[in-house]
Amino acid sequence: MTRSLFKGNFWSADILSTVGYDSIIQHLNNGRKNCKEFEEFLKERAAVEERYGKDLLSLSRKKPCGQSETNTLKRALEVFKQQVDSVAQCHIQLAQSLREEARKMEEFREKQKLQRKKTELVMDAVHKQKSLQFKKTMDAKKNYEQKCRDKDEAEQAVSRSANLVNPKQQEKLFVKLATSKTAVEDSDKAYMLHISTLDKVREEWQSEHIKACEAFEAQECERINFFRNALWLHVNQLSQQCVTSDEMYEQVRKSLEMCSIQKDIEYFVNQRKTGQIPPAPIMYENFYSPQKNAVPPGKTTGPNLARRGPLPIPKTSPDDPDYSLVDDYSLLYQ
Repeated sequence: MTRSLFKGNFWSADILSTVGYDSIIQHLNNGRKNCKEFEEFLKERAAVEERYGKDLLSLSRKKPCGQSETNTLKRALEVFKQQVDSVAQCHIQLAQSLREEARKMEEFREKQKLQRKKTELVMDAVHKQKSLQFKKTMDAKKNYEQKCRDKDEAEQAVSRSANLVNPKQQEKLFVKLATSKTAVEDSDKAYMLHISTLDKVREEWQSEHIKACEAFEAQECERINFFRNALWLHVNQLSQQCVTSDEMYEQVRKSLEMCSIQKDIEYFVNQRKTGQIPPAPIMYENFYSPQKNAVPPGKTTGPNLARRGPLPIPKTSPDDPDYSLVDDYSLLYQ
C-alpha cells in the first residue's frame, strides 16, 4: 500500500476550519454514490440480459424456422434451434450473475457506510469540543484583556490623585487598584487555563483527524480496488458470454459443414419422385380419318365411347324433286 497522503494534505491554518475534513468526506460520499450508480447499472444490465434471453428463448421455441426442410439441412436447422435455445439460457444465467454482483456491491457499500459512521461520530464530537473550548478561551481572553484595561485605568487614577489631600479618596483608589490587580491575576490564570485546555483539545482533535485521514484513505483504497475488480469481473462475464455463444454457434457451423446439397436433392427425389417416363407428343387427328378412334399418343386408354357415324350419302341430287325428302317427309312448305 502507498504511504498515507490524506493526513498530510488536508489541514487548515484556521483552528475552527473543517475544510480539509469536509473535502475528504465529500470525496467519500462521491465514491459511495459512484458505487451505487454501478450497482444500479448492473441491475439494469441484468434486466436487459434476462429480457433478451427470454425473448430469444420464445423465438427459438415458438417461431418456425425452415420446418419443412429435409435431410442434412434439416439436421443443421435442428442444431441451430438447439444452440439458439442454449444461448438464450446463457443470457438468463448471465442476468442472475449480474444481480449477484450488484448484491455484493450493495453489501460492500453498506459495510463501508457503517465503518465511516464510527469515525464520523468521533470526529463530530472532537469538532464540537474544539469549537466549544475555543469559544470559552476567547471569552476568557476578552475578560482578561478587560481586567487588564481596568487595572491600567486604576493605576492612572492613582497616579493622577498623588497630589490630592483627601486621604479617603486616595484610599478608595488604592483599594480599586488592588482589586483590579487581583482581578487581572485571576483572569490571567483562567485565561491560561483555557489556553492549556484548548491546546489539549487541539492535540486530541489533531490526533483524531490523523486517524480519520488514515482510516478514510484506507477505505478509499479498498473502495477503488473493489470497484475496479467488480468492473473487471463484469467485462470478463460479458466476454465469456461472447465466447460461450461463439462455441455454441460453432456447433451450428460444423453441422452446416456436414450439409450436402447433392444428398438433399437425392433425398427429395427418392422420397417424392412421380415417375421417369415423360408424356409423348400430342399428334394431329383428322376428324374423318379412319384412325379417329385410335388412342392418341400420351393418353391412357379408357372406356370405348360410341361416336356418331359418318354422314349418309344423299341418294338424290339437289335438282331432284325428292332431294328435300327425308324418309318421305318433305322439308319444304307446300
